[in-house]
Amino acid sequence: MKYKIHIGGNIMLSIEEELINLAEDYADKLDQKVLNRVEEMKADDKSHYLIYKVLKVTLEEGELIDIYQNKGRFLYKYAGSFLEEAAILCFEYKFKENAAKKVKIPNTIGQRPKNFEIDCLINGKSAYEIKWRDATTDGDHITKEHTRMQVVKDYGYTPVRLMFYYPNRTQAMRIQKTLETLYKGAEGEYFYGDAAWDHVFEVTGVDLKGILEKIADQNIKNEKQEQETAKKALEKIDKGLVN
Repeated sequence: MKYKIHIGGNIMLSIEEELINLAEDYADKLDQKVLNRVEEMKADDKSHYLIYKVLKVTLEEGELIDIYQNKGRFLYKYAGSFLEEAAILCFEYKFKENAAKKVKIPNTIGQRPKNFEIDCLINGKSAYEIKWRDATTDGDHITKEHTRMQVVKDYGYTPVRLMFYYPNRTQAMRIQKTLETLYKGAEGEYFYGDAAWDHVFEVTGVDLKGILEKIADQNIKNEKQEQETAKKALEKIDKGLVN
């Protein structure tokens, strides 16, 4: 069950409401996507479970692993898209028509890809690449990003990278360090972790992380209330059966 979250007494009520609506929309889509996939999986060929059992993984465990593997894939995708769109909403709130999203520019250096996409272009100058996290360990990622930065710079824009969560694995961290060096070399800016959240606040005046924390806290409270209500209902039923 989804709940309407009310956060009052705040001068940024409109942007908060937009972010709340965006979060609820993504949560609904994710929930439906997972439900549809679980239903589809009921008809899946499960002959590979033989190997699971050979490796001492029970049928029940195997089914849960497959379900959560699919759910994890969807969650990762939707989480990234949500946070990117949430950040863009903050820029649009501040800069209005001077915040252009999903701006495509031709690749003037190579043939692949044909175009590069700027997640959000501010005042025709700052070209934002927005990531919720980037855990890639693919070395080709560096080459592609370097080309993208050069193309962005050649168009007269300043490349800016926002990454809200830094990777945990050593190889992925090395790649991010290299990207940070490349951004600085291209006279761009690279913000990650707390610096990314702070940058959004400093540039837009919107405390994006604070708003998302309120939404998350309210979701937890709503879930606890729902569980408590269900528990009381079951207790009443049990008492009725006993009597």
